[in-house]
Amino acid sequence: MRIALIHDHLAQDGGAERVLKALADLYPEAPIFTLLYEKKYADKYYRHREIRTSIIQKLPGGISHYQWYMPFMPMAVEFFNLSDFDLVISDSSSFAKGVITSSQTLHICYCHTPTRYLWSDTHEYIEELKYNKYFKKVISLVLNYIRMWDKLAADRVDKYIANSHFVAQRISKYYRRESVVIYPPVETERFKISNELGDYFLIGGRLAPYKRVDLVIEAFKQTQKKLKIFGDGVDLERLKNLARGHKNIEFLGRVDDQAKAELYSQSLAFINPQEEDFGITAVEAMASGRPVIAYASGGALETVKDGVSGIFFNAQTAASLVQALNNFEAAKFDPRIIKQHAEQFSLAKFKEGIGKFIEKEYNNFKSHSGRLA
Repeated sequence: MRIALIHDHLAQDGGAERVLKALADLYPEAPIFTLLYEKKYADKYYRHREIRTSIIQKLPGGISHYQWYMPFMPMAVEFFNLSDFDLVISDSSSFAKGVITSSQTLHICYCHTPTRYLWSDTHEYIEELKYNKYFKKVISLVLNYIRMWDKLAADRVDKYIANSHFVAQRISKYYRRESVVIYPPVETERFKISNELGDYFLIGGRLAPYKRVDLVIEAFKQTQKKLKIFGDGVDLERLKNLARGHKNIEFLGRVDDQAKAELYSQSLAFINPQEEDFGITAVEAMASGRPVIAYASGGALETVKDGVSGIFFNAQTAASLVQALNNFEAAKFDPRIIKQHAEQFSLAKFKEGIGKFIEKEYNNFKSHSGRLA
């Protein structure tokens, strides 16, 4: 059986890239197709793999400013010729699912979400752009074109896997397709329970506006509790300005894996204020035996067990979070039970679940198509 993997773009190290890494481990002979490949983020995982990039890789700024080429990404994906493959697995939250395959090829898509800026978050995306209103209208027209392509592209997929029930609902609404849920992999074995706790709460990851770290900062400005923030991103300077003058809020910048594991394990709790499709950082914190204080929406409702591995706050406001912080008691949570809860999202569980699903679907497809592998 000839297998190909296709990914949107290898330009960061996030949840989608962890899924691709797991799929690459499962199918070590499969070439990886992607719109572009940024070596400084991905080379440590894929330097010995066959990577086939699109025309965007060779264009000026195609790697460092790949967002410029968004209008051309549908065309770039369609240029990939995957006619030699029996099975194509796309790992996608945007363009990879639109690859064109032959009638004799099974296409399974692991969907992280229907493209947020085209569907669920369109208006917020346009509003947050730092352009004048006239340029924003031009961008809206471009997004309208890509939205139509995205719906057509979604129909090319034979079988969908969603990374949460929350995302499965979106797939049903926007693409009118059914999907099975297989939670993404978290390397839970990398995280350990600490013998001692610090005196701080923790938040971190990729610092972008939708992550709502600003809400957390506003909450901690109203308390004397300590907050540590790790990570980097486009929202960093704005967040630092919000926190200026408040010594109980500390920015740590980028941290390595070992430092991050220690931060998780010694925190009083990890804070998850955003609506995530799944939410890997919250699971990493639980794998470290620490509870999560989460906004009661999105993937957190599937990963955090109220009263066992964390607590929820119901309104996405600083006041609601302050109330949750005041009600929180770290001593009420058993780190061993929290870690045990997190193990259901392990890398081993993911590989087992998705491997069985793909094998079953390919055998069904082969039997109906009458084609031998």
